[in-house]
Amino acid sequence: MTASVNPLASLASKSAWTTMTHWLDGTPVFIFFVMLGTYVLNMVVSRTIKRAVQRAARAARHTRHGSEKRNARTAELTEMLMGERGEQRAEAIGQLLRSTSSVIIWSVGLLIVLSRLGIDLGPLLASAGVLGVALGFGAQALVKDYLAGIFIIIEDQYGVGDIVDVGPVVGTVEEITLRITRLRDLTGVVWYVRNGEIVRVANRSQGWTLAVMDIPVAYDENLERVRRIVDEVAMGMDDDPGFDDMLLGRPEFAGVESVSGDAVFIRVIAKAAPEQQVPVTRELRERIKNAFDKEGIRVPVLARPFSGPTPPGNPGPR
Repeated sequence: MTASVNPLASLASKSAWTTMTHWLDGTPVFIFFVMLGTYVLNMVVSRTIKRAVQRAARAARHTRHGSEKRNARTAELTEMLMGERGEQRAEAIGQLLRSTSSVIIWSVGLLIVLSRLGIDLGPLLASAGVLGVALGFGAQALVKDYLAGIFIIIEDQYGVGDIVDVGPVVGTVEEITLRITRLRDLTGVVWYVRNGEIVRVANRSQGWTLAVMDIPVAYDENLERVRRIVDEVAMGMDDDPGFDDMLLGRPEFAGVESVSGDAVFIRVIAKAAPEQQVPVTRELRERIKNAFDKEGIRVPVLARPFSGPTPPGNPGPR
């Protein structure tokens, strides 16, 4: 006896198969092309940003090389150094833009896929919004640090290797992230400073520094003669190849800074490379001292308080 086939069950089976076949023909293919399009779009945007960064870096490099030829041991090297920093900043900004664009593109692609799968995005987006607001209130300091870090990089306030004063500490920058800046002070202590807490920055390494020295001479010395001697010392130091990387231009006799008793203080200034003002100052003082001794320029003896033991027979100050 042949078993009878239920036509309703057969019809339901065919309907389910048709629905599944239709879903397989539509949804997976749709998801595949969405993911493929997301991948291609991310690649295009990333390469576009990379090419823009490379153009900016080439422009900064070209500016730096032109400045090297134009300046050639003159007093202005700021443009050259800023060109080098501009190249580094372009790379950092490009990396930030690539990361941000990738997150946005893949997030949009994921939302499209979830919508295609029939998942209601309304409650999901509402929950994400509430969670974002809660995180925003709970992590205000963290958001502040990241925003400050972004602007530090974009505005090129300082870079790795710079000596900076950020308020609580003065030191050399060893690392910059979006959240913190790591510094090493003059005693070797490592400081971690949150970017959001940095309200002002004094950068001692951008462009050039100024070496300033006040030298006393006797009140009755001829200042024109003193000026001539200082100019000769400055010319000799500027022509010395050992100071090509330290001295940016010829030192200058700035004039009389002050007059006190038997002394006239003259000021000499020299533009030096970043972090080189101390050795430049020491060398210039030594050369001026030797030149004064050779030319007979008298330097007054400045009174200093006596801090040693009181000699016998001298009761000392009353």
